[in-house]
Amino acid sequence: MEEKLRQKTGDCIRIVLFGPESTGKTTLSKKLAEYYSTDWVLEYMREYLQKKWDEKKEVCSYEDLIPIAIGQMKLENEIVEKGNKIIFCDTNLLEIKVYSEAYYDGMVPEIMNKISLENVYDLYLLTYIDVPWTPDDLRDKPHQRKEMFFRFKESLEKNKFPYITLKGDFTTRFNKAVKAIDQLIEQKK
Repeated sequence: MEEKLRQKTGDCIRIVLFGPESTGKTTLSKKLAEYYSTDWVLEYMREYLQKKWDEKKEVCSYEDLIPIAIGQMKLENEIVEKGNKIIFCDTNLLEIKVYSEAYYDGMVPEIMNKISLENVYDLYLLTYIDVPWTPDDLRDKPHQRKEMFFRFKESLEKNKFPYITLKGDFTTRFNKAVKAIDQLIEQKK
């Protein structure tokens, strides 16, 4: 199982959109991928849990975390195999870890805890909570957005992962992200 949670090697730059629910990660992932003419890795957890909700009216359980993590890494690794120079990930295992800690009293499946800190990303784009919260079947923490944001930020700082915080309207966020990504691309040359 450990192998299913590990990243495949590749020369691509990996950027993760990271942060609480309903902060524009998916929209930004798609737009950045379009701007850089590359692929983006969708959030497998959303697809998995929406299907569970639609079929059984059940929410995420602790037992769902490993299948979700495996599905997420499968999608990421498929995109990496295409050989793109840069990819955008709508989420990653570290985000699932942060949610697990928040929802399950600090518990995280040990293998996911380990691998989430070993998989490497070149930049995290931490999305702030200054955009309107949009309800849907899966979102459930509109009044805990600030607390969740600080959980995400703390996980990046604790592990010394490279990140920038994106605040403001979409254009402001997009422009800040592009500037940071362009600098990263230049450094990698």
